[in-house]
This record gives sequence, structure tokens and C-alpha cells, in this order.
Amino acid sequence: MNSRLRYTIPNSITATSLLLGVGSVITSSLGDLELAGWMIVWCGLLDVLDGLAARLLKATSTFGAEFDSMADLVSFGVAPAVLVFSAGMEIGGVRLETASFWVLSIAVGVFVLAGAMRLARFNLTSDEPRTGWFLGVPITVAGGGLTSTAIILLVKYPDIAGGLPLRLYLPVMMFVLALGMVSRLRFPKLMRRDSIYFNVFMGANVIASYYCGITRSYPEFLFFMGLFLLISGIIGGRISKLE
Repeated sequence: MNSRLRYTIPNSITATSLLLGVGSVITSSLGDLELAGWMIVWCGLLDVLDGLAARLLKATSTFGAEFDSMADLVSFGVAPAVLVFSAGMEIGGVRLETASFWVLSIAVGVFVLAGAMRLARFNLTSDEPRTGWFLGVPITVAGGGLTSTAIILLVKYPDIAGGLPLRLYLPVMMFVLALGMVSRLRFPKLMRRDSIYFNVFMGANVIASYYCGITRSYPEFLFFMGLFLLISGIIGGRISKLE
């Protein structure tokens, strides 16, 4: 395969993810929170795909790594922050110039800042010997796997959303996820392991995630699986030996 084309394929996937992130920001601003949330989910699916394409085509490069980080900051940092802020204003009862407004504004700002710091730290350590663990919760998990699906569920179940103190829950969620991203918690990478059961479990969940994302169905599965992987991953990182 032509060398230029070989590098163009994964970079084009990354570019598509970045543009979808921008599209999610615009869609959130226009008030279609559910579609904006799904667009972030699609960014997550493309993020897995561009890394796979780069490895299969042997097209990894410094430019590709930096471009991927820029796309991740938009798609899993800025876009989720705007989505959560818009959800707070539209369905959370947050009003302009109130204390809740400023708390939510600070929370989404801290989330984006933590995501940028998380990506910068990852790039600085990318030349170190590879292990099976991330340092800190990945921005793709925080922004793509949890915040987007949480807002999709709030839109899908307005009766439940109306009974929740979202003015409190939304900022707390963003602060907790921001703390997780800049922490030194070890979080498992999505990669082949020695355990066949783990590999089958993760493979089945990847396939199910693509099905849910492409068909825009079962956001409940995506949210609770993301929550399960977050909690189990943190626990696993605490009790396992360094690989």
C-alpha cells in the first residue's frame, strides 16, 4: 500500500472524530442533547478504530499521536463539557447568574482542564516502556463512556431526570471525573490479556458497544457497562501487580 495512503487512513478517522466532536458542540447549543450525546459515543467508536487501523497498517507516527490527542480533547473534553452544561440549563433547572450556574460553569471548565492535563501527561510518557495500564482515568472513558450516555439517559427518561437534583449531581460528576483523570490511579488498557475469559468479555462488550452506537439503541447498556468498567478498572489497578 502507498505510504501516504497508509498514514492517511487512520488520520482521516481521527479527523472524522474531531469533526463529530465539533458537531456535538453545535448540536448541544441547538438543544438536541440526545443527538449530541450519541455523536460523542460515535467519537469513542472511531477512537478505537483509528488506533486499530494505525497498528494494522503500521502507520503510527508522532503527528498521528499529537493529532489524536487534539481530537480527543475536543471530542471527549470540550464536547462533553458543553453537553453537560447545556443539560444543566435545559433539564437541570440551572438559571443564569445563580450560584448553581457558576458552580456548573467551574465544574465543566475543570473537566476540560483536567482532560487536557491528562492527555499532555500521556504524551510525555508515550516513549516509556509499554505496560497494560494507563495512569489516571482515560479521557475517552470519562468523556465518551460516561458523561455522554448519562445525558442520553436523562433525556430518554425525563420523569427520572425531573426527580433528581441535577444542579448538584452534574457538577459533582464532572469534578469526580476530572479528579480521576489527573489522579495516579492505574487503569487497565483495552488490550489482549493472558486470560481468555477477560479477552472474550472485552471483545463481546466492544461488539455490543458498536451495535448500540450504530443503531442508537440501549444507552442503558453503554452507561452501566462504562460505570462497571470504571469501578472494576480502578479496583483492579489497586489490587493487581504492575505489569
